Parts: sequence; structure tokens; C-alpha cells
Amino acid sequence: MKPLSRALMMSALVLAAINLRPGITSLAPLIERIALELSLSRSLISLATALPVLCMGLLAPLAPRLAVRFGLERVITVCLALIGLALLARLGSRASPVLIGSAVAMGAGIAVAGPLLSGFIKRHFHDQMGRVVAWYSLSMTIGGAAGAVLTTPVTQWLDDRWHLGLAFWALPALLAVALWLCLPNRADSADEAARGGLPWGEPRAWLITAFFALQAGLFYALTTWLVARYHEAGLSLLRSNSLFSLFMLVGLPSAFVLPWLAQRFDNRYQLLLACGLISALCLGMISFQPTLLPEAWAALLGLGLSGSFALSLVLPLYEAHTPLAVSRWTAMMLFAGYSLASLTPVLAGLGRDLAGNYQVPFMIITCLALVMILLAWLLGRGRH
Repeated sequence: MKPLSRALMMSALVLAAINLRPGITSLAPLIERIALELSLSRSLISLATALPVLCMGLLAPLAPRLAVRFGLERVITVCLALIGLALLARLGSRASPVLIGSAVAMGAGIAVAGPLLSGFIKRHFHDQMGRVVAWYSLSMTIGGAAGAVLTTPVTQWLDDRWHLGLAFWALPALLAVALWLCLPNRADSADEAARGGLPWGEPRAWLITAFFALQAGLFYALTTWLVARYHEAGLSLLRSNSLFSLFMLVGLPSAFVLPWLAQRFDNRYQLLLACGLISALCLGMISFQPTLLPEAWAALLGLGLSGSFALSLVLPLYEAHTPLAVSRWTAMMLFAGYSLASLTPVLAGLGRDLAGNYQVPFMIITCLALVMILLAWLLGRGRH
């Protein structure tokens, strides 16, 4: 590949990854305000986070089939356009059906793009996967952190209209579409396209999927309710939002460094175990002592959860040997993983409605982090 062509491919990958999270994380700073203004319960408003995650799971198996029929690069372009249009539709999200409907459309675009971007890495950067996945996961984390951190100031800049603050994130998505339209489209060979479906019979595929489901479930539950937990514990709304921003921002170096370390020292399973331990400890503190050194635990939690997510993205790349096979492993991981993960924000919101506080759902979330530790150990024990 020519240097200019490789630079263009890398820029397209980074910009696509940046757009996979802001539509979800941008809701967190505004969710209590939206719930009050639209008179929605916590369990119902959490659907705006849960439904995209559910779509990201249920629709992921379509990705390899669409790539075979239309070409990997062109399908990713269409997915980015769908994400951009869904975010643009949030201009009308003062009507709750529009807010929920845009979440479904956005989740559909993310669902298909995610597995195909892993295949894109395998196809164009097979000789430097660790470094490229580091940039990929960092870019995704940047997008998520930007949605969480910048939505409030953008909303204030736009005359404090929260629907404009949510719709603002359509701009980088449409920019990504313009760049991806410049990439050549390439179809897989008929022989490769005919090789099987998702790896349901592979025990390691199930272990990877279960680990991904737990870490994604933890992330989306925290994306939805972490600010509310801190605020309920007695911290000001300003400080609660700053802690959430810290949680998101500290994940940036973790998302970049850990995939690189995993390839450099071949220690990805030890790193997964360490991330699980850190996440469980921090969630325990937020559950039982949320006002004791909250900045320290929020920062460490960002390190642990962002690291576990970045390392999860690496795993299918080392289990499969062709771009389409990587897409299939990733599709299975996202299909079952996100389908299960989508339940955690809703169940946490329902737990808050039933228990009358956020401590009980956060105690359950801590238990899920302990199970994640066990799965990381099993993955390392059965490594290839």
C-alpha cells in the first residue's frame, strides 16, 4: 500500500471510530433534565441508551453478509451516513418517540460498522495490528469522552437547548461519510465469502463474548447512571459531572497503551485480569463510599474499564486469520455481548425505581465486575 493511501485509510478508520460513541454518551450529562422535561421514568429514559446497545448486538450478524454482497468499505460508509442522519433527527427529540427512534437508527448503524471496522484493520493493517487497534480504541474512547464532556458546554452555547446539543454530534459523522466516500470499495473472494457463519461452536468465542458483554454492560450502565449516583450521594451536580468527565478522559491513555502492550509483550490476558480487578475495586468504593476520594476511584475506573474494552477489541484479531473471519468473530462478540449489555442500563434504572436509591443497582454492578475477573482468568488459562 502506498504511504498516502495508508494515511488515508488510517484517517478514515480513526474518524469512523470517533463517531461510534458520542450519540450514546452525550445523553449522560442531560438525562435527568430530559427525564424531567419529558415526564419520563428512569427506566423508560434509559431506553435511549439501552436500545442502541441492543441494536448493536442484534444486528451485528448482518455485517459479514452485507460486506460480502456490497463490499466492506461501502457498507461502512452507509452505516456512518445512518448514524449521522439519526443524530440529525434529534433536532426533533423534544418528542420522546423521536428521541427513542433516533437511538434505534443510530444503534443499527453502529451494529454493522463495528464488526466491519475490525475486518478493515485485518485487511489493510495486518502487519501492525497492535498499533492500529491502539489508535482505533483510542479514537473510539475520544469520541465517547467528547460526547460526555462537551455536550453540556455545546448545549449552553446553543442557547441551552438540549435537543440542539444532542444533534450537534451529527457534524463529525457526516464529515466521516465524506472521507469514506473517497475510499475504493473492495469485495471479498467468493471462496472466502462461502466459508461458514458465526463461530458458535468455538468455546473461546463464547468466553470472549461473555467477557465483552460484562465490560460493555458495566460501561453503558455507568454512562447512564454514574452522574446520578454521585449526585444522590450528596455531591453537587457540577462535581458529579466533572467526575464522570474524569472517568471518560482517563480512559484515553488506557485505550491506546494497553493494546500496544498486549502485542509488544504478548500479555493481553494478564492485562485483562488487572483491568477486571481495578474495575471491581472502584465500583465497590462507588457503591459503599462514593464520597471518599471520588476523583481517585473515578480515574482508576476509567483506566480499568477503558482498558478492558480496548483489549476486547484485540481478541478476535488473534483468533481468526482473514478479514471476513475476523468480522465474523467480532460479529458474534458484538451480537451476544451487546444484546446482554443493553439490559444493564434498563435494569439499573428499574432497580433505582424499585429500591428508591442507586446504591442497590451499583452493588449488583460490582458483582458483575467480579464475574468479569473470573472470565479473564479463564481466557488466560486456555490461551492459544
